[in-house]
Amino acid sequence: MKKNKKWKLLFSYLLVGFLILVIVYPLLWTIGASFNPGNSLMSTSLIPQNPTLEHYKSLFSGERFPYFQWYLNSMKISIISMSFTLILVSISAYSFSRFKFRGRKNGLMIFLLLQMVPQFSALVAIFVLGQLLGLINNHFYLILIYVGGQIPFNTYLMKGYLDSIPKELDEAALIDGANSFQVFTKVILPLARPIIAVVAFNSFTAPLGDYIISSTVLRTEANYTLPQGLFMMVNNKMGASYTMFAAGAILIAIPVTCVFMMIKKNFISGLTAGSAKG
Repeated sequence: MKKNKKWKLLFSYLLVGFLILVIVYPLLWTIGASFNPGNSLMSTSLIPQNPTLEHYKSLFSGERFPYFQWYLNSMKISIISMSFTLILVSISAYSFSRFKFRGRKNGLMIFLLLQMVPQFSALVAIFVLGQLLGLINNHFYLILIYVGGQIPFNTYLMKGYLDSIPKELDEAALIDGANSFQVFTKVILPLARPIIAVVAFNSFTAPLGDYIISSTVLRTEANYTLPQGLFMMVNNKMGASYTMFAAGAILIAIPVTCVFMMIKKNFISGLTAGSAKG
């Protein structure tokens, strides 16, 4: 029995080590490439022999690409999308969790069915609608698309968490004279911070990883998001810059890491609670 446990433990360590290697190795190569001189990946190495900050300086100076503008565009879209998503998802999840109304069960089922349909399958409809409304190349239109795509799954996720909060707390607050809005803001939301952190992180990072929808809506270089801009770097007919692409990709991780560190405690407990209670 002891030998079996040792073999199982060894296998677990080997599996975890392999997964870490698969995740970390490409990241280390990207970091190394960002500090390598030149533009080609052929001359790069994992540990640069002559490390340079040239690519990072070039990105923010705007010598070749308006990278800083792309960065600001992405931050604006991600933050506003996250804010709208949190507000709408919190209200809809609270309504589904606490109130009984006609179409409640069917509404949740529709939310699930909508989540099964990927957003990029509606690219033609998104483009035609944007043309009709005159919103092509408009950040606000892109934000609406992202928010709409985030609502179904996150509502279902948060609704499952809110169901685990005892309704006796609502009743006690109502007896004390609170109205439904006060119960929602003063009782439910503070207790739902873990799942709110999960929804916030998901809705913040989603726009940072999207290229297909943003490239359908945004058409001018000044309005590009980071995924579009980075693709342009390696698809530039005047000369692709893979090392500058690596530097730009690394810089995307900074805001994501900052958001994660701010909500880390609630995020981890929210994931755990969601898996147990959802």
